[in-house]
Amino acid sequence: MNRFSLFVVDDEESIRKGLSFSLQKLYRISGFPTAETALQALASERPNLILLDVGLPAMTGIEALKVIRNAYPEIIVIMVTAFEDIQTVIAAMKLGAYDYVVKPIQMDALKSTISNALQTVRMRMEIQAMQERALCENLPCFIAESDAIQDVMQLVERVAKSPDAPVLVLGESGTGKELIASSIHYKSPNFRGPFIALNCAAIPGELLESELFGYEKGAFSGAAASGKEGLVEKAAGGTLFLDEVADLSPEAQAKLLRFLESGEYYRLGSTRKRQVRTRVVSATNKDLEALIEQNRFRRDLFYRLSVIKIEVPSLTRRREDIVPIASHFLVELGRKYGKRFNEISRDAREALTRHSWKGNVRELRNVIERCVLIENGPEITLSALAAQGIGVAPPLAEKDPAETEGFPPLPEQGIDFEALEKHYIREALQRARGNDRQAARLLGMSYYAFRYRRKQMNIS
Repeated sequence: MNRFSLFVVDDEESIRKGLSFSLQKLYRISGFPTAETALQALASERPNLILLDVGLPAMTGIEALKVIRNAYPEIIVIMVTAFEDIQTVIAAMKLGAYDYVVKPIQMDALKSTISNALQTVRMRMEIQAMQERALCENLPCFIAESDAIQDVMQLVERVAKSPDAPVLVLGESGTGKELIASSIHYKSPNFRGPFIALNCAAIPGELLESELFGYEKGAFSGAAASGKEGLVEKAAGGTLFLDEVADLSPEAQAKLLRFLESGEYYRLGSTRKRQVRTRVVSATNKDLEALIEQNRFRRDLFYRLSVIKIEVPSLTRRREDIVPIASHFLVELGRKYGKRFNEISRDAREALTRHSWKGNVRELRNVIERCVLIENGPEITLSALAAQGIGVAPPLAEKDPAETEGFPPLPEQGIDFEALEKHYIREALQRARGNDRQAARLLGMSYYAFRYRRKQMNIS
């Protein structure tokens, strides 16, 4: 991949040359002495990031920032100031600056800040490439960065090679079981055939059988005069996805078992045997083995449905995927509602990563959709998430003084939480032998949040 490009905008030539010399091995650097010359260059070149001095002659850095954020919101801007003027810094951050650095510039700190900022750009580029690839290949877009979900997708690749082996997808509600089913279909030899989904819990038991296998003219009161083709026929040569399969009636279970074993079935009200080749992928968030013990689900059907069994991990077991999935929804929903959103702030990313997500991916999409609808963009902030209860610590419950007996008293000087965090990060890195991903997993943190905190604390 091509290196990221940076503009350095500073009226001091020594600073432009110094930064160019220090960063040229990592990035493509272009230097400009004024805001006006940099803005002219933006007409033909789009850098990924701009280091923008506050105290520029003529047009100031703050004035240039306003122009850049309005005309080129996708470009990340880091402000550079000769002294820590808090009011200027606040104004810059409100206008959309990513961060700021103070002169004299500490190169290690600057490199860390730039690296963290470009994570957003890299994520955006990966999501765009993934979306384009999915569109070109007609495949569902499934984001899989964590080891847990990558293992699942590798199994999907192997399973998809068979055109008719039944697959049972298990997982909590909202984990993306239908997306797994459609991935199996589009990666299989059946990809040119139809993919038809049926929610078994949404149809009354007496109608479910006719939906699956169809019916003949006059099969029952209210039947269509011409009869009806069942879903197993409509999905012929493709895939039939049965969601919430645990809700099938005993009668439908028996007929489905016969179909899975022989490919044969009868329409309701017909004596003519029919046969089609349709792959069945089923899914449930219920414990089928427990239902078998309660005589609510057929054991023989369970074995036929689960020739291949795939378990989809919950979002809390794949925290590395939370921010990439949220970014994907941000792009998708921004287009849907005609709004320009292109990033999630650092503290918002950390809040998303820490949240429990009991509703899994479905809950995450719901949160991002509300943010897109309510906010104006181009960034999702922590305050937007806090309005939905994300990243807000619950209030401490009042306790009876007697309940605290036996607990050691708080130290008079307070607790140095940063030192404590440094200790655990170093300990995790030592146990993981320097592997960031493994260390993050040991601490229950996302990979991105771990790397950000480690670099922020200058822990090598």
